[in-house]
Amino acid sequence: MTIQSQRLDKWLWGARFFKTRSLATKQCHAGGMRVDGTLTLKAHHLLRGGEVLTFRQGDHIRVIRVLALAERRGPASEAQMLYEDLSPPETQTRLPADRALASGARDRGSGRPTKKDRRQISKLKEDL
Repeated sequence: MTIQSQRLDKWLWGARFFKTRSLATKQCHAGGMRVDGTLTLKAHHLLRGGEVLTFRQGDHIRVIRVLALAERRGPASEAQMLYEDLSPPETQTRLPADRALASGARDRGSGRPTKKDRRQISKLKEDL
């Protein structure tokens, strides 16, 4: 029996883009998911083969063409056969460093932020 369509969140989970289905659902509801260029806020959007997904994963923008629908969540080697990665090279899709700074992200082991660092972070958050 071949599946004709599948829920977007279930496919993202089955293709191993997200560790849990609830994380995939949250990504869909957050408004960061486009299907064939159209913004979708619904995790229950029915996905079909050949559609192109655009979404943010960490600090990368992913562009994925759906080749097949997931019958189950299998091993990574199986999951990679479900899609074709159309993303440009990693250096072009990384989000700006200012955005990471505004979120309060810091290098491990750099200690707590100083008062000056906190002021800079607050100023960046206001600008976004």
